[in-house]
Amino acid sequence: MRAPLSWIKDYVDLDGISIEELAHRLTMAGLEIEEITFVGLPLPPGDKHDFKVEGIEWARDKIVVAEVREVGPHPNADRLTLCRLHDGDGEHTVLTGAPNLFPYKGQGPLDPPLKVAYAREGTTLYDGHAEGWQLMTLKKALIRGVESYSMVCSEKELGISEEHEGILFLPEDAPTGIPLADYMGDAVLDIAITPNIARNANILGVAREIAALFERELKQPDTAFKAEGSPVAGQFKIQIENPELNPRFVAGLIRDVKIQPSPGWVQRRLRLAGQRPINNIVDVTNYVMLDIGQPLHAFDYDELMRRAGGKPPTLITRTAKKGEKLTTLDEVEHPLQDFTVLVADTKGSHSIAGIMGGLDTEVTEKTTNVLLEGANWNFINIRQTLGYLKMNSEASYRFSRGVHPALAPRGVGRGLELMRQWAGGTVCEGLVDEYPQPYADPTTELTAEDVRRWLGIDLAAKDIAAILARLGFATRVKGEVVSATAPDHRVDISADPVIGKADLLEEIARIYGYDNIPETRLADVLPPQRNNAALEFEEGVRDLLVRQGLQEIITYRLTSPEREDKRLPPGVAPDPKPYVTLKNPISPDRFAMRKSMLASMLEILERNARLRARLAFFEIGFVYHDSESGPLPDEKPRLVIAITGPRDLPNWQSAEPELLDYYDLKGIAEALLEGLHLTGIRYEPGQHPSFHPGKQARVLAGERQLGTLGELHPAVHGQHDLGPAPVLVATFALDALMAAAPPRHEMREVPAFPPVLEDLAFIVDEALPAGQVQALIEQTGGSTLAGVRLFDVYRGEQLGKGKKSLAYALTYQAADRTLTDDEVAKLRKKIIGRLERELGAALRA
Repeated sequence: MRAPLSWIKDYVDLDGISIEELAHRLTMAGLEIEEITFVGLPLPPGDKHDFKVEGIEWARDKIVVAEVREVGPHPNADRLTLCRLHDGDGEHTVLTGAPNLFPYKGQGPLDPPLKVAYAREGTTLYDGHAEGWQLMTLKKALIRGVESYSMVCSEKELGISEEHEGILFLPEDAPTGIPLADYMGDAVLDIAITPNIARNANILGVAREIAALFERELKQPDTAFKAEGSPVAGQFKIQIENPELNPRFVAGLIRDVKIQPSPGWVQRRLRLAGQRPINNIVDVTNYVMLDIGQPLHAFDYDELMRRAGGKPPTLITRTAKKGEKLTTLDEVEHPLQDFTVLVADTKGSHSIAGIMGGLDTEVTEKTTNVLLEGANWNFINIRQTLGYLKMNSEASYRFSRGVHPALAPRGVGRGLELMRQWAGGTVCEGLVDEYPQPYADPTTELTAEDVRRWLGIDLAAKDIAAILARLGFATRVKGEVVSATAPDHRVDISADPVIGKADLLEEIARIYGYDNIPETRLADVLPPQRNNAALEFEEGVRDLLVRQGLQEIITYRLTSPEREDKRLPPGVAPDPKPYVTLKNPISPDRFAMRKSMLASMLEILERNARLRARLAFFEIGFVYHDSESGPLPDEKPRLVIAITGPRDLPNWQSAEPELLDYYDLKGIAEALLEGLHLTGIRYEPGQHPSFHPGKQARVLAGERQLGTLGELHPAVHGQHDLGPAPVLVATFALDALMAAAPPRHEMREVPAFPPVLEDLAFIVDEALPAGQVQALIEQTGGSTLAGVRLFDVYRGEQLGKGKKSLAYALTYQAADRTLTDDEVAKLRKKIIGRLERELGAALRA
């Protein structure tokens, strides 16, 4: 939000407060100043501030208020004029091509003269005809035979706005000769409005914070209006069908207005605040919204009458009907869902409540009678509507964060009076105010001990009440207890006594000053420590993977079916189970809770593959499935691992390092499972559609599947920008890993007796898994067989068709003695015999 200081000064005195101090105090109170734009005022010197600044300073001796006393023609150019101008010191002839001076050309001496911003020779300004914001310095030049050394300025040249089609006209009472910076120099605070301070998305809200922080008086806006017309009662009606969605609706009527541009000072304020002036009626609605925080909407009253057949119209707030559509002011037709709230009449809809008006009843140049509406809407419903319409407006920004119903009549009253002042016309007496669901401002109690315990500061009850009173709370002190009722511009204070107390403590901390709170040690008794087995197991998995050189990532849990479908090859049908979806998603492409972490991992790999060749990531998180037992989804913990790129970093010994392959991934998985002390692990061929056929395996503990590992399917690889190297991925069900892991495991002493090492190679059928052979060797060897490792697989014609050779390194070792050759020979014979009988294996010579 952009807040000009000149506007803020309408409500609070800023004398004696530097811009830098103001920005610092607001930032520390939660209103972060992202940027300060200086428009004429002196910029802070050097880097003695903590804020991004931009803008231009108007030199006091170079840029002044001047008066144009006569506009004459240029002798050699029809599109140029020569102005006789007085700058307080003397007269000058100024050459300009400003089109808004043409009506005054040749009229002789002007009475009254035109007040303008005048820049003398040597002034630094923005170039009004260049793209963007480029500085220039005024120099003497000869233009079409006439000397030019100074100029009258447009808003762009002064840095006020992008407007450069004509020069800036000042009010008639602007004193000639005064430095322009003294007359209208300004600075604009660009404030980051976070959801918890949405009440301050207006000038009055910012002024209220400043008044509280600096203990200054807050001036209240005048919301009264001069009504000289007939009573508004009977000229239209309001009908609210669902008070929960529309708690309050207020409207007034003004007749015989004249549509024209707003006063110049209003247009400048709006431009400084980031709004484009349109006409006086529309500008009033925007001005009041920025001023006090209540969005308004103006209807063409005569069009409403025409739609009602010449009778007094009835404004109806209701939800959309099936198949209903509406064309908004931006000329876009929107299909509407049945929960969308509309402002309608007996003929049909003409406004999306709280978001944007319709095209049929907008104010045009022909409008003479205006119905002004200020309402209050359910902020959750507004968010839902914004989610599917994919549209935003300044009004919806505020309504979707919560606006107090008490602001509606104030906004309408202020709007009617400004319309009367800027557009003429007669305001009808009274307002039509339907308020079927009044808002109860919550009252919360807290004590000095609460403040001491939660904030670590000692404040008496009266001091606590004084801080809250500066923010508009109605307070009452009884002993050590402070009772505070939220002001009628805030809906962020909870009625729950615990949460409400926390809300008040936050307000006290903000105004007291976070940087004034002393550092203190924890004084409360520590709660009893209880183990969290799931968390401890999860942390153990993290430690094991980090030790192997993997980096943990955290990805979005929100996705879309289209994103997740990219983890499957084309033509493979996705899981038919429905997604868990959000009613108010943060963005159009993230509206569903993920069902797979593989898709999230591939997105991260794709982004990082552009930056480095070797990637090794893992993520521990949840996937979400629709639950049959209740409204909340089933959250299932998962682990996904992905590696790709060269096995080693480039070095002088190897010009072309080998790429990571299936066995590197399997080694990581084996190290993880061994670190978790899982036993009975075996690997079987898998059929997961996301993995390469023939280059994947199911990981099992007994008959329970723990996960799948392998190389990514080439078709899936091709759907992502992952580079040429193979991508190896493993997915595990974390709950299955935890269930298979023993709660305790046996620790063995370091053996004191030497091992016996030998290699055995067996010829087996091609289809026989190596894991099955290894499992039988381990089972037969018992406790004396300390280790088995497959170190070679060989295929060749001499083995025979459909055969392969598996070579294992065996380690024999006893804990209490040195094994003899006879003991080793007996065990070897037992292993060979069992493999021959049960698997048809043959010992390879």
